[in-house]
Amino acid sequence: MNVRHCARKQQQLLSNKHVLTLPKSLLLPSLQKGRFIQGSFQLLLSAKLCWSAKMAGENSKNDVAVYPPKTRRLWPSLLRWIPTSTEHIIAAEKRLLSLVKTPYVQEHVNIGSGPPGSKVRWFRSSSDEPRFLNTITFDSKDDSPTLVMVHGYAASQGFFFRNFDALANHFRVIAVDQLGWGGSSRPDFTCRSTEETETWFIDSFEEWRKAKNLSNFILLGHSFGGYVAAKYALKHPEHVKQLILVGPAGFTSESDPKAEFIMKFRATWKGAVMNHLWESNFTPLKIVRGLGPWGPNMVRRYTDMRFGTRAQGEILTEEESRLLTDYMYHVSAAKASGELCLKYIFKFGAFPRIPLFHSASEWKVPTTFIYGFDDWMNYEGAQEARKDMKVPCEIIRVPQGGHFVFIDNPSGFHSAVLYACRKFLRPNTDNESLPEGLTSA
Repeated sequence: MNVRHCARKQQQLLSNKHVLTLPKSLLLPSLQKGRFIQGSFQLLLSAKLCWSAKMAGENSKNDVAVYPPKTRRLWPSLLRWIPTSTEHIIAAEKRLLSLVKTPYVQEHVNIGSGPPGSKVRWFRSSSDEPRFLNTITFDSKDDSPTLVMVHGYAASQGFFFRNFDALANHFRVIAVDQLGWGGSSRPDFTCRSTEETETWFIDSFEEWRKAKNLSNFILLGHSFGGYVAAKYALKHPEHVKQLILVGPAGFTSESDPKAEFIMKFRATWKGAVMNHLWESNFTPLKIVRGLGPWGPNMVRRYTDMRFGTRAQGEILTEEESRLLTDYMYHVSAAKASGELCLKYIFKFGAFPRIPLFHSASEWKVPTTFIYGFDDWMNYEGAQEARKDMKVPCEIIRVPQGGHFVFIDNPSGFHSAVLYACRKFLRPNTDNESLPEGLTSA
């Protein structure tokens, strides 16, 4: 069998609705003839086909409303060094959310090309193409309060897959991918300052809120999503009735005694190299992209370690791990966009350039902080902020949970959220005690 015949066989397989794993006889003939370049090329292509076959998902019971994919040539799509795209992300999201029993609707919410009078457009080019935010809304009772969930850095809305069913029993749950993340538009990141970068996320979220016609909602943000949620509530407090910050970034300080190790490391030559990479906007996701077709294996190793062998709470099942790995790879390997905010918001060591506790006296929305016991984000920064707040503020710690407390200990996380929102869910809650197992800081 010659190389051309192999190519024809591969094209025939690609023309089928379901891609099948190629037999070894199709992978090696050119190598046997000493044609190393052609054989290597075939091997990479076949590896991509095998990956697609392995992760091909079953149809879920939920209807998914998406924009039709743009027409592309077949070969350039197949031969990409990084085997992902927006269509791959949405498909991987659908496979992951097949674990969720509550029906939902997925949509791309049009946010335009920038709000009127804004100094920051979502992109800077000659095109006026509108941008969109990928959104999922779960079925709920008509009178349920609205809970909007915002993911953290290097994550997407699907990371809350263990929480949607439980929370949808009490809320109208809406989860959104921030601009430049997940299945949302990924425009070129052109911000060059902390102010511009914050505007990128805050104003795009506000345009999304307008398009969804939302107001008087509960806003939950995790990690960097907590930073964005807090900044949004400071700018638009009239739309948020309760703020829930889960392991939020932005409340640590270089003067914190626990930051001493980072400061000492930064003074070493290794720390200087790391700091240079940080200031050069080298992100961890660039490593995933650089590995090309080997990227999925790196992500799988991380998932197996963080949520398996070194899990800080409940270990993922084999199916959960497989689907989360698939999803995490595609949202990580796609075009760099929102991730490039890193150096403008934080210094090396995740210290905020403008700490949020400096704005604590301006807080206008009642706030609940939720931390896992083993969260590397320091809850003491929230305690410092609370001293200057003029609104109700609670700090809840959840056992058997780290930074991803909603994955590590979902039941404890749900109890904390329901307690934080108790006044919207049931009457006469003034004397209600903290659920068993949770700790107030």
